[in-house]
Amino acid sequence: MISSLARLTVRAWAATLLAACALLPLVESTLWMLQAALLLGVQAGVGAAARRVPLARPLTVAAQVVVTLVLLTLMFAREHAVAGLIPGPDALRFFGQLLEQGGQDVNRYAIPAPLSDGIRLMLVGGVLVIGLLVDMLAVTFRSAAPAGLPLLALYSVAAGLTDNGIEWLWFLLAAVGYLMLLLAEGRDRLSQWGRVFAGPPRGRSRETPGAPAPARFGHRIGVVALGIALVAPLALPAMDGGLLDPNGRGVGAGVGGGGTISAVNPLVSLRDSLNNDDDRAVFSVRTEMENTSDLYLRIVSLDDFDGTTWKPSKRAITQVPEGFPAPPGLGPDVEFTEVGTSVSVAKWYGQTWLPMPYPPSRVSVGGDWRYEPVGMTLVGDHGQNTRGLTYEVRSLDVRPTAEQLAKAPEPPADVLREYTELPDSLPSLVHETARAVTDGAKSDYDRAVMLQDWFTLSGDFQYDTQVDVGSGSQAIARFLKDKRGFCVHYSFAMASMARSLGIPARIAVGFAPGTPQADGTISVAMRDAHAWPELYFEGVGWTRFEPTPTRGSTPDYTVQDVEDNGPADPARPSQAAPADPSAQPSRSTDCRADGSDPGSCESESPQAALDAGGDGPKWHVVLLWALAGLLVLALPLSPLLWRTRMRAVRLGGHGRAEEDVAPRVLAAWEELTDTAWDHGIAPDESLTPRGAADRVVRTGGLDGDAAASVRRLAGAVEQVLYAPRPRPAVGLADDVRRAAAALRDSASRRARLRALLAPRSAVRVVWTVSDRWAALRDRLVALRPNWRLPTRQRG
Repeated sequence: MISSLARLTVRAWAATLLAACALLPLVESTLWMLQAALLLGVQAGVGAAARRVPLARPLTVAAQVVVTLVLLTLMFAREHAVAGLIPGPDALRFFGQLLEQGGQDVNRYAIPAPLSDGIRLMLVGGVLVIGLLVDMLAVTFRSAAPAGLPLLALYSVAAGLTDNGIEWLWFLLAAVGYLMLLLAEGRDRLSQWGRVFAGPPRGRSRETPGAPAPARFGHRIGVVALGIALVAPLALPAMDGGLLDPNGRGVGAGVGGGGTISAVNPLVSLRDSLNNDDDRAVFSVRTEMENTSDLYLRIVSLDDFDGTTWKPSKRAITQVPEGFPAPPGLGPDVEFTEVGTSVSVAKWYGQTWLPMPYPPSRVSVGGDWRYEPVGMTLVGDHGQNTRGLTYEVRSLDVRPTAEQLAKAPEPPADVLREYTELPDSLPSLVHETARAVTDGAKSDYDRAVMLQDWFTLSGDFQYDTQVDVGSGSQAIARFLKDKRGFCVHYSFAMASMARSLGIPARIAVGFAPGTPQADGTISVAMRDAHAWPELYFEGVGWTRFEPTPTRGSTPDYTVQDVEDNGPADPARPSQAAPADPSAQPSRSTDCRADGSDPGSCESESPQAALDAGGDGPKWHVVLLWALAGLLVLALPLSPLLWRTRMRAVRLGGHGRAEEDVAPRVLAAWEELTDTAWDHGIAPDESLTPRGAADRVVRTGGLDGDAAASVRRLAGAVEQVLYAPRPRPAVGLADDVRRAAAALRDSASRRARLRALLAPRSAVRVVWTVSDRWAALRDRLVALRPNWRLPTRQRG
């Protein structure tokens, strides 16, 4: 039974890891898988040890839960735990923060995502939870069939997020692991099923030598089941959109409410729109914004640069919230007002994304739309588009100053990591040109303004929509040399150069400000289609820049002197005259339209979330840490300390009266047998004391005084067990020490070290706890006969 349980434990561990392989495509690094495998092995080992004792089944699961929580604490929240080991309130609170960060990272990053701490906790913790369920169902409660449900859940999560065309491989691995559990747990049941496939027995000669019938039949069933699961979807083309369908999407046909946005490039038709002779009106816009030259209708942001083109990452989408959260990075010191904008779309223009001013705070729109939180955009579901729509958008008119941008602190690490990433294929000319253009700059803001001015003023660039968009890693380098192109080239080049300088950047695609009409509306036409870079500054958030000459408007915060009365440079984008400001600009109290949560616009950096501390640790904190350190040091040495204590009690803790003879002799004999056990000679209760002594002498290679001491001690035990009045024995402690020294001398160095630091006889502690639990249970049952308590697990 022990070997069967051990085999089932290993298979449960392997089945969980095989199903977890489906999560590998979700992140860039596979380091988490090694960590999960190690921690899962420890978790399974604790369960195996608890079942070996044996402990009651609830206690076995409880022990695994405690060990799992301690392991996660050691890996993720060691600095927040009591003594670096025990998960207290601070550690649990930190786990909550990590899980929240992981959820945000899942929504923010494309697949494969970087392995942030939050994502790593979700992956490793999720695998450990699934592994605990599988081990509990398949091994502890000996019911392997229900263990397939958590394995299916683990596979389904991964299959629903990945789109790499090899989902069948992950399904195959998970199915193999599940079948291993079924074969190990129910070979006798499989033999009954197997006759359906194999027919009645045909004689011994036709059987595979050495292969039991249940195993053969189980393997045949597994092959048939896997064949049906993998081949049937190919033969049934009408069954699409399932777990194995690589083309399943959250945007399009489906039930809605979630899913992902695929990385569709909206720049494919941008040049055709700019070159369209039929410059028809796309939108009719009415806005409360004072300076309408800043009214950019943003459709989507492109943040994934693969060396060939920029495109939007694959993002998770949710239901459209009633009030949008604060835009990332916007701090409380930056002035902004909330304005309303009404947009009417032409009936012929069908766009999947909803054009809106950035950053939006609330949207009122009919139809089936979903919200992408990272880019703060709306995308149509079930074929929804903008054709003929009229909708209202509340947005923030953010007005940072040049000083605020110049003094912006360093962005958070996750923003820097994602939005400064560049492919290795990008030509070195891009970075070299960026450094040359921004030579002498003192801040990222200065570098951004220098790049913008170089494109619009001093770089001798010409706006030309007839230039090919280009592809490949040399497209940006050719544009920097030829200096001819349109908004796609300028935005691509500036964003790439900004990233090469360590400034987070992405591309926004939408429409530049249109033409004001006599009735107070603004007409936005096809030729207003535009692309522009957005750069991130902590405290301000994503900030628009305009590097395309003669297009759009130059933001006020990038112009050193807006009161310059000199002649306008025709090569520079138009700069509208500011409207007369009020004496005190109205400021929204919140990034939400309802203003229910003042101060929510503040974006707290990771550094701000850390406790700055006070006057230093108190004496009781120092004492607690010292005690915790001693406890941590004592834990690995606890078996050694226990054996040392037990040896001292057994060899010196008894009186010298006649009634003390039996306890003293039996204690000495127990110490001898435990010492022999520690050196690899397991006790055998079926032997008499004399037979046990001969076995210790023979197996341990003892001779001379050591052998005589063992046999003398066995004779004293026989006197105690069988003589009516056992004779007092002297020198028993010396006999035990002499035999122990001989056992140590005959053992190898590794065996001696094992006997000292990890003595096998220390398992008696677990046995004692289990016996006391059984005794307590029996007493409780005796007090209340109607109680039904869990029985001790026997396998």
